[in-house]
Amino acid sequence: MAIDLTGGVGREREYVFAKCPDEPDIRDAVNVWIEATDGAFGMRIGVEAVSPTWDKHQIWLDVAFANGRVLMVRDRFPIHSAIGPEGQPTVIGAGPLRFRCVEPFRTWTASFDGEAVETTAVDLIKGSLVANLPACPVQFEIEMNMAVPPWVPGSLLPEAGEILKGVQGEHMSPRYEQLCRAKGNMRIGDQHRDFAANGLRIRRQGRRKFEGFWGHAWQSALFPSGKAFGCNIYPPRDDGQPNYNEGFVFCSGGVRRPARVVKAPWLTRLTPGGDDARVILETIDGETITIEGQTFVNCRSPGDKILPPDFPIVQQAHARYRWDGEETVGTLERSSLPKNMTL
Repeated sequence: MAIDLTGGVGREREYVFAKCPDEPDIRDAVNVWIEATDGAFGMRIGVEAVSPTWDKHQIWLDVAFANGRVLMVRDRFPIHSAIGPEGQPTVIGAGPLRFRCVEPFRTWTASFDGEAVETTAVDLIKGSLVANLPACPVQFEIEMNMAVPPWVPGSLLPEAGEILKGVQGEHMSPRYEQLCRAKGNMRIGDQHRDFAANGLRIRRQGRRKFEGFWGHAWQSALFPSGKAFGCNIYPPRDDGQPNYNEGFVFCSGGVRRPARVVKAPWLTRLTPGGDDARVILETIDGETITIEGQTFVNCRSPGDKILPPDFPIVQQAHARYRWDGEETVGTLERSSLPKNMTL
């Protein structure tokens, strides 16, 4: 049976803004997480366009190797034209980075041709980045082919949808995410490699509120058989009010079952890799599913000037997951307030 890869989401939501929105503080963003299927490296690639600084989009790049080496970019560059070869606003990028929607909800590409500074997962964790780090030429071309319908947070569980109508939804901003398979080639310095990978693509458009955010645990993975899972949960609230908690499991036959997180791998310490990524989900029809996991490389996201001073520590990680004897690689992003961590 063919899978409806749109998930009922309108095709127009895949298009980017062709020009700066008239409203203030509107954000247009594409972010992807990529994990090489052999576990050699993981990548986070992103472009963030915000209306006050529209002429120069911010780009994010981490190429994190299992041995702890990290190549990183955090900078703003002049933007590319949003109009793609088909005459629609299908391109978003700046400077060395370019995303293109080739076919909505089916195929996207990412390319980069520039330089990245060299650091390590340990130095990122320690927050010991220094100026004038050595730079290395990086070039890649990646094709992402979607494999699972997009998940729109708040659409699977009624209680999650109600919670996201309030301030917790403002922390997330209007968005959806879609698991994919990827293939690409990458050149770092004079070393070249072709690779196969798993990926997660995220589209966000709208306002996003950073003040008051207190943490999360967000995971997903696509398995060789075609089954998949995704989930996101905010920590329990000090005021006793409900916290956002939503996820799904996807069977290879095309059935997506909504789920809740029973046990999450909260961020309690910072390590360069090898920490627990186990998650326990309960589907709405009552099945308990345990997915074992362990990170193979972790990156601490450097603080951004736009973030409030009390913003949680954020970790982007890449993990190996096991579910009913089947193994894969996938994504884990977590954040916690420093008071809730052993530093």
